[in-house]
Amino acid sequence: MSDIVRLLLVIILLTIGLVAYFLVVTALFPQRIAKTKSMIQSMPARSFGIGVVNFVFFAVIAVVLFSVAENTGPFIKVVLTIPAMIILASLGIVLSMGLASISNSIGERIFPDLSVWKQILWGTVCLSLACALPFVGWFLLFPYVGFAGIGAVILEYFQREKI
Repeated sequence: MSDIVRLLLVIILLTIGLVAYFLVVTALFPQRIAKTKSMIQSMPARSFGIGVVNFVFFAVIAVVLFSVAENTGPFIKVVLTIPAMIILASLGIVLSMGLASISNSIGERIFPDLSVWKQILWGTVCLSLACALPFVGWFLLFPYVGFAGIGAVILEYFQREKI
């Protein structure tokens, strides 16, 4: 029984941390988050496909770099590990921007009457609790949301501005 209470406490604390993080990301990058949110809303399937392809491509490169670095000398190990870490950090940044945009979108759709920060708060709470659902949230919802977020950030970054 204590394991369930401990797990619920961890989920609640992580949700509070995610709310604060997504509020800060939205405050620091409002235009990028807004453009990414519009990409997710207008092209969800394309965002998902681009996110899957790019995530797999860069994750394979990072894993290959780490595995080659493991069997080499100390200097080559550092030379191969640094680009792998940069790739993983970039994937994490893109994923966090995408998840912030998706939580904003969820909050806007579910709670249209609330202020923006409350929409972000409740959107993040709904998203994190839904992704904490065993099996369906872990293996279906979170990968879909993550890949769609990555794809939307990439689409937004490379989308040309309309004059």
